Amino acid sequence: MSSISILGIYVADLAFFGKSIPVAGETLLGESYVIGPGGKGSNQAVAAAKAGAKTYFISKIGDDQFGSMAIKIYDEAGVDYSKVIISSEHATGAAGILVDQQSGKNAINVVPGAAGALTNQDIDQASDVIKNSEVFLTQFEAPKDVVFYSLQMAHDNNVTTILNPAPAASIDQNIFPLIDYFTPNETETSFYVNYKVESESDAKKASDQFLDWGIKNIIITMGEKGAYFANKEDQFHVPIINLKNPVVDTTGAGDAFNAGFAVALTEKKNIKDAIKFASATAGLSATKIGTANSMPLREEIEKIL
Repeated sequence: MSSISILGIYVADLAFFGKSIPVAGETLLGESYVIGPGGKGSNQAVAAAKAGAKTYFISKIGDDQFGSMAIKIYDEAGVDYSKVIISSEHATGAAGILVDQQSGKNAINVVPGAAGALTNQDIDQASDVIKNSEVFLTQFEAPKDVVFYSLQMAHDNNVTTILNPAPAASIDQNIFPLIDYFTPNETETSFYVNYKVESESDAKKASDQFLDWGIKNIIITMGEKGAYFANKEDQFHVPIINLKNPVVDTTGAGDAFNAGFAVALTEKKNIKDAIKFASATAGLSATKIGTANSMPLREEIEKIL
C-alpha cells in the first residue's frame, strides 16, 4: 500500500470561543473553551489517516500530559507514530486559538515546544519512511532548515513533495524546484507576491509568478471562494463542495485540504478530482468544532462527493 509521510509539529490547542476576537488591551468574556490536539503537521497526519491512507508522522513531543494526548489521537486515527520522538528534555508545544463564533474566523499564537527542537539528524532517523512514501507533505511550523533538508531528501528519492507554506516564511530560490505542489492560502500567497490576493484573477497572476520561480504545480486555497490550480499546461478554478451542514469552525480546514489532496494523489486521482476530494475533506472539517477531532472519515468524504 502506498504511504504518505508528513513532517510537522504537534501542539496542544487551547481554543477559546467568543462573540468576537479581542483586540490589544481588550478583555472579553468568552462563551466556551476546548483543549485538543493540534499543530498543522499533526492535524494533516490525522486527517490523512482518517481519509484512508497509510500515514507516517515525523515529529518530536515532550514526555508529558500534552504529549500523551497526541499518542491517544494517533492510536484512534490509525497514524503510524513510530517516527515521533518522545523527548524528556523538551515540553510539548501549545497553541492559543481565539475563535469568533459569529464568523468562525480565528487568530492563533503557536509555541512549537519539543517540535521546534527537531534536527536534520532526526530526519535521517526517519529517512526510510520518507524515501519509501508516495507523497511527502510538510509546512513551516517545524524549523525551516529541517523542512528544506527533508524536501531535498524526498525529492532526491523521487517522492512527490507538497509544501504547505504555513505560516508563510521566506524560501531560498534553490528550494523552489524541489516542490511538486505548493499550496498557500490567500494570506500566504499575498506574503510571497507582495500584493493582496483576493480574486481569481489575483490568484492567476500569483500562480504565474510561482511557475516562473520553478515550482511545478500551484494550488491557492481561497476559503469559501474555492481553490485555484495552475501548472505550465493547465489553469483552472475549483469551487467549494456544497455542504449539508453549516460551517462552525474553520480552524484546521487548510490542514484537512492538504491531507485530502495528498491522499488523492496516492490514489492516482487526476488533479481536478484530487482537488475536489481535498475540498470535501476541508469542508467537512469546518462543520465540526476543533482541529484533529473534526477531521472527516473516508465514508463521510465519499458520501458528500
